Amino acid sequence: MATAAKTPPGADPKQLERTGTVREIGAQAVWSLSSCKPGFGVDQLRDDNLETYWQSDGSQPHLFRVLTRKTTVKMLCIYADYKSDESYTPSKISVRVGNNFHNLLELRVRSLILII
Repeated sequence: MATAAKTPPGADPKQLERTGTVREIGAQAVWSLSSCKPGFGVDQLRDDNLETYWQSDGSQPHLFRVLTRKTTVKMLCIYADYKSDESYTPSKISVRVGNNFHNLLELRVRSLILII
């Protein structure tokens, strides 16, 4: 994030990036998925196209991992579309941090609020 100002709830992350309020760091990271169907992997998860998506092909929990050098992250944006795919929309998201996969600490668990 470029500034320490608090981001308003519901703010458009793309607009905030254009104005220099935030900086997208996902391209500097290494991404991995617990599983995915062919053609529904990291590339589709990160392509900025709301018509494409990651689709897991394994048992729960479904995980994606983002590994990056030591960085302060102030905002995490996840797009979920209940109307398009209600059976696969997550009901809970857990955010964890650590130095490696074996020492992750859970920062926050959030139940998603679905607006239909």
